[in-house]
Amino acid sequence: MNMFKPVNAKSVEEYLAMLPEDRKKQMEFLHKFIQETAPSLKPNFLYNMPGYGSFKYKNNKKEVLDWPTIGLASQKNYISLYLCAIKDGEYIAEKHKKELGKVSVGKSCIRFKKIEDLNLDALKKVIKLAEKSPGLVIAGRD
Repeated sequence: MNMFKPVNAKSVEEYLAMLPEDRKKQMEFLHKFIQETAPSLKPNFLYNMPGYGSFKYKNNKKEVLDWPTIGLASQKNYISLYLCAIKDGEYIAEKHKKELGKVSVGKSCIRFKKIEDLNLDALKKVIKLAEKSPGLVIAGRD
């Protein structure tokens, strides 16, 4: 299952190395920021993007997959940060969207053009919440 745009990379390091220089700096910063903020979420490379931590996830085909707790993706026009975690029945990213800065937030996805658009203190808070919260549901699936 490849939900995300296929890339030629097979690891986080290869993924970061293939990015354009301006995007690479931002993604490297976020890669380090996530690891320092949530050290228990080990880096991995799942579904064509860097991931951090993982949990068992049952998709709509009833397949059980390893899914990243946090995912990071360089899109054409923005960076996406996926926080696949729920606390008290609410998606963590969606619950804290007003604090996160100049971003667009879906249920579990935070989209932004550049690091400067993010409130890094708020991002640190939601990453720590994701680290402590079980990865439960993506897009309402169970």
